[in-house]
Amino acid sequence: MSPDVEAPPAQAATPPARAGTVLVVDDAPDTLRMLCDALAGEGYTVLVARDGPQALARLDVVTPDAILLDGVMPGWSGFETCQRIKAHPGGQAIPVIFMTGLSDTTDVVTGFEVGGVDYVVKPIRIEEVLARLNAHVRNARAAREALAQASMQQRPLPLNASPETDRLLQASLTPRETEVLTWLARGKTNRDIAEILGMSHRTVNKHLEHIFEKLGVETRAAAAALATRAIPV
Repeated sequence: MSPDVEAPPAQAATPPARAGTVLVVDDAPDTLRMLCDALAGEGYTVLVARDGPQALARLDVVTPDAILLDGVMPGWSGFETCQRIKAHPGGQAIPVIFMTGLSDTTDVVTGFEVGGVDYVVKPIRIEEVLARLNAHVRNARAAREALAQASMQQRPLPLNASPETDRLLQASLTPRETEVLTWLARGKTNRDIAEILGMSHRTVNKHLEHIFEKLGVETRAAAAALATRAIPV
């Protein structure tokens, strides 16, 4: 058995009702084999890539529900690969879970900064990987369905008639900033907003900084209160 993978449990975590497709990116054959067997046993369709370029090539033809990504590989590192995945038109909203022996705080932070949603330290425990994967697949699927439902409406953001409405209009928020503010007014956390809109936590924070500046407020509570009075939520 690979030193990067611990023995699978007798009973794994419950997968989503529609398990979906997972892309596993790792250069270690033993790790790939163990993960592929475990994922297939959970009902997932498994795609495999041995390095970053292969992973990007897979995204040209299919959009997986999640990506399990090794942090240390020949050629592109896992961090560089994740950056390229998030820059790919089909990869922005895909949850990326890092699998790596790099456990220093700086490495963990870097993993999140480049777009990862979770971090599993090797030797990986199959039960833990499946539990985290199942949760992220469910969350990503719910976010996509909510976004698809919103886009189907194809109508401008409704506004109440109020002084706050005038202030909001005068702020000249970008469409993306308006989306972020709308979800903020609906009580979503930064993590929720990142998952719903398919962006990193850092990008959400940047949008909020611009929103605060344009609205002349200093806190998320003040921005949310203003938006709640202007936008029916």
